[in-house]
Amino acid sequence: MNIAKAAWGLVLAEIVSGMALTFRTMFRPKATLDYPFEKNPTSPRFKGEHALRRYPNGEERCIACKLCEAICPAQAITIEAEPRADGSRRTTRYDIDMTKCIYCGLCEEACPVDAIVEGPNYEFATETREELLYDKAKLLANGDRWEPELAKRLELDAPYR
Repeated sequence: MNIAKAAWGLVLAEIVSGMALTFRTMFRPKATLDYPFEKNPTSPRFKGEHALRRYPNGEERCIACKLCEAICPAQAITIEAEPRADGSRRTTRYDIDMTKCIYCGLCEEACPVDAIVEGPNYEFATETREELLYDKAKLLANGDRWEPELAKRLELDAPYR
């Protein structure tokens, strides 16, 4: 009989300590976020969706050196270029297959004029595979949309380059 009372006392002690733990944590601030409405801050060195940048005068930065295409380990970048009337080279085709991309950032590091960058956007899920084949127009549109954040990120990252 005494063993049953001792066992019952241990069970009751466990219940009370469990309730104490519940009430202690119930009034603490939440550790989770309401994701679509609240977002975690991202690091300045975060590598997200790709973008092509422009100069302040509106001209695209890419000089068609093809270093990003050469360094890409996944071979996700395709560039075609031709010379212009003034003797400079510009791209006629700049495609990135985002299904192949491994987000290593080597293309961004190889670019001598900071034309190709990986932006702050991590919400670019699509319904079809074709939507993940980015052409030059899509990449330039991403650059135009994210330019203030991209410029700030590159400025913060400058001491480490």
